[in-house]
Amino acid sequence: MRLSFTELGTGRPVAFLHGLLGAGQNFGAIQKALAARGHRVLALDLRNHGASPQAPTMSYPEMAADVAETLQAEGAWPAAIVGHSMGGKAAMALALAHGEGVERLVVADIAPVTYPTPLFTRYVAAMRAIALRPGLSRRDADAALAEAVPNPALRGFLLQNLLFAETPPRWRVALDTIASEMGAIGGWPDLPGRYDGRVLVLAGDSSDYILPEHHARFRALFPAARFATIKAGHWLHAENPAAFLEAVTAFLEG
Repeated sequence: MRLSFTELGTGRPVAFLHGLLGAGQNFGAIQKALAARGHRVLALDLRNHGASPQAPTMSYPEMAADVAETLQAEGAWPAAIVGHSMGGKAAMALALAHGEGVERLVVADIAPVTYPTPLFTRYVAAMRAIALRPGLSRRDADAALAEAVPNPALRGFLLQNLLFAETPPRWRVALDTIASEMGAIGGWPDLPGRYDGRVLVLAGDSSDYILPEHHARFRALFPAARFATIKAGHWLHAENPAAFLEAVTAFLEG
C-alpha cells in the first residue's frame, strides 16, 4: 500500500511514523526543524489513518511493508526511521524485515512486547458512539467524549480525526477496523531476525510503556540499542518537543 505523507527539506531521508489515532501531522514542528537542518523529512500517515488508504487488517508486518513500499517509491530508501508508540512497533518490524532500508532507528516510548488491553479501546468505543449528524459541532463532540476521555488535550488530539467541514461529519480514521484489530495493535508478533544498526530507544520519564524488564527484549532484537529518557509522558514529542528534537537530532547527526 502506498501511504500518504508530507515532505519537507532535502538531504538524507528521515521518515516519521505516528502512533494510534494520530497522523503524520503530529510531527509538524519536528519535521520543520529537521528540514531546516538539512534533512529530507517525510511524515507518513499509516494505513487506516490520516489521508492514507484503508484496509481491513493492521498487522505490524503489513504496516512495515506499507512503509517500505512508500519510501522505495519516493526514492527515500534507505532512510532513518523514527516511530512513536504504534509507529514505533511498525518501525521495529520494518527494521527486522528490511534492515537494508533502515539507516538508523528511533523507537519512541514503546517496546517490542504485548501490552494489556490498550486504554485506547475505551477511547475508540467512545468515538464510535458519537452520532455523526449534520450540524454536529466540535463542542458537542468534545462533550460526548468527556466521560471516557477526561483529559481535554487528549480529546483535542482525538477530535483532529473528525472532519467537521463535511456533512455529516465523518472520521478520517477507520474506527471499526481499529476496534477489531486492537489485539494486533497492542500485541507484538514473533518476528524472525535481528537488526544490527544503530537504535535509540527514547522514553518519557513519567511513562510506563518502557520498563527495565523490556531492555533485554530490545537487546535480543536490536543489539546496538541504547536507552535514553526525557522529561515527558507517553506523548513525548508533543509534551516536550524541545527535548525530543534535541535527542533525535543528536542521534541522527552523530
